[in-house]
Amino acid sequence: MPEPLSRFQGQNYHKLRRGCLRRGALFKDPLFPPNPQSLFYKREPPQGLTWKRPGEICKDPRLFVDGISTRDLHQGSLGNCWMVAAISCLASEPTLWQKVIPDHTDQEWNPKRPNRYAGIFHFRFWRLGRWVDVVVDDRLPVNGDGVLLFCRSATPREFWSALLEKAYAKLNGCYEALEGGNTTEALIDFTGGVSEPISLDGDALTRHAGQRRALFQTLTKAQERKALITCSIRPAEGEAVESVLDCGLVRGHAYGVTAVRKLRLGEKQLQTGGAPRLFMVRMRNPWGTTDWKGSWSQGSQQWLQMSRAEREKMGLVVRDVGEFWMDFQDFCRFFTDVVVCWLVEQALLWPGSHWREVHSYGEWAPAPAPPGTPPPPAVLQVNASLGVGRNHERRGKRKEARLGESQETRGRGGRRGRDEEVKESREEDDGGGDVEGWGAPADKRSRCGGCINHRDTFLHNPQFMFEVRGQEEEVLMCLQQEDRRIHRKDGRGENLPIGFEVLKVEVNRCSRVQRVGEQAASSVYMDARSVTLRGALSPGRYVVLPTTFLPGAAGRFLLRLFSHSRVRLRELKDDLPPPPLFQCFLPPPTVVTTVHLRKASGLSPPKHRAPDVYAVLRCEGVSIRSRVFKAERNPEFNLRGIFYRRRPDTHISVELWSRGLLWDSLLGEAQLQTRESEMSHSRVIDLRGGQSASGYRGCVYVETSSSPRLTDL
Repeated sequence: MPEPLSRFQGQNYHKLRRGCLRRGALFKDPLFPPNPQSLFYKREPPQGLTWKRPGEICKDPRLFVDGISTRDLHQGSLGNCWMVAAISCLASEPTLWQKVIPDHTDQEWNPKRPNRYAGIFHFRFWRLGRWVDVVVDDRLPVNGDGVLLFCRSATPREFWSALLEKAYAKLNGCYEALEGGNTTEALIDFTGGVSEPISLDGDALTRHAGQRRALFQTLTKAQERKALITCSIRPAEGEAVESVLDCGLVRGHAYGVTAVRKLRLGEKQLQTGGAPRLFMVRMRNPWGTTDWKGSWSQGSQQWLQMSRAEREKMGLVVRDVGEFWMDFQDFCRFFTDVVVCWLVEQALLWPGSHWREVHSYGEWAPAPAPPGTPPPPAVLQVNASLGVGRNHERRGKRKEARLGESQETRGRGGRRGRDEEVKESREEDDGGGDVEGWGAPADKRSRCGGCINHRDTFLHNPQFMFEVRGQEEEVLMCLQQEDRRIHRKDGRGENLPIGFEVLKVEVNRCSRVQRVGEQAASSVYMDARSVTLRGALSPGRYVVLPTTFLPGAAGRFLLRLFSHSRVRLRELKDDLPPPPLFQCFLPPPTVVTTVHLRKASGLSPPKHRAPDVYAVLRCEGVSIRSRVFKAERNPEFNLRGIFYRRRPDTHISVELWSRGLLWDSLLGEAQLQTRESEMSHSRVIDLRGGQSASGYRGCVYVETSSSPRLTDL
């Protein structure tokens, strides 16, 4: 099945190329012309800058010379190492770059048929669930010496990297819009994969060899599964981006990881007292220079005491300009952030693991205004983009702001005003009480309620439901917002701070959640394009709430979920479930009740085999059942149900059954009477009837809530 494809700004590459060939003219892109606006929006172009076609820069230009490799990438004068590092990862895998550079053989110069060259190229980038085809002409900015101003190849007549960078600049508004960014963004744009950030605690990794081994195994498995890996050193407060450490590494600079290896030393090296095994990482600097000056750098004692043949035998091979090896302990000591981009191919996240993807689009949108109402001032949206920092971590049940982690590089200076806005937004947000108490209702039609700190509006956000069946399952969830970098020219290119909460809900719920219950998982909040969370979930039904940090911020998003089993993800739009057809002629429900069966105890006498037990909740002809707990005397059911009741004076029954070979037998039953209005009423009830009459008494631990307002629970 072909992947969705859209044409950027409506330009059709094949149609435009045919038109140029018919007229015998080289393509001139009217939507990205060779002018200062295509270059910069803040600063002036350098003196002597001109735009030239490849044939004016060198003789016999080519898209590729001897194929494609990481040697073809040198950053140039633009601060976009985050993008160049991602492209260098791309260059190592043909199946990846051939998606970004489609029809690469047809786009290549053909010296035998120069009349078939039209000066037009196209590249594809993945944006919010679909591939976007971007058309560019071949006019490139060069300095006064006739050298390409930005990204270029080590081979002067090779131009794929410069043209790819131009297409990416067009997609983002201009070249300057590529200044400062996050490798996570670029990896997603170039692959359509899922980027998972890993924060490294250098002190803990240095002290604990077990943690170091676990991280090494994670990176090894990622590389075996063809994942792309980059890393960086986060500047601490007061440290400048791109400042150089004594060891030669650069702060705030994105490096590519090109190999993760466990190597055995030869007999000669063992005689010198070295460890029998080396845990090594091969890195690449997109600047094309080898910065590292520590152990196993190319001028180090460890490197020089081995011959080239010995290094090649061990696997210590440097393939490209800018590559170098590091001992993994040094890697853990210096680097603070790793990004692993898992690749999605034909609904498999990686070979051999059979992950399946489901996704859904959504939108944070304000409530529709009544006809004739003037539009509200855009204060909330501006505050949402400027007033919150890069990363928001959990502390208790609140989200809090912490600056400086969502982007690896972002211009020098200019953070004071934004920091003050963050402080103000946190102070305004601190009024408030317990998140589980809910105040006067706001307009429930709004779908931009902010994070869980905002207890009156949090549940107004879009809600998406999925179910884990059978047994505990590992899931990977990724929230991606629409890209805003193209709006940097207009001063509003900052990403919204986003994140999501995962609530465990009743197993029979099919309408929107009205009250916060069990929080099963919670992401960080970052002003990044995507936020990812991996975790194990027990069987049950879950609701994901993607949110912005502050209420009132509008935007579109894509929610992606990966699991090993088949999972259905759907948006919950209705506050109440639709009535079954056969109940349409009955009176409407008057009370809603939730039942949480936490656990049972004492289900068999001591020294007797515990039964295989399951629970059933029954209310007015509706029943829900738990999974079977094998040989459990004190099972932890954690079973939730919601019932819309027409006869609230009747009881709700809790039945425990023993699973048998031929038939199941009733262990005992408990009956619940609830008031029309009660919140979180906990009780312990003895089981009656069934096998409980044979001399021992089990009991169940239950919590109930009821309300005459059907949209309260």
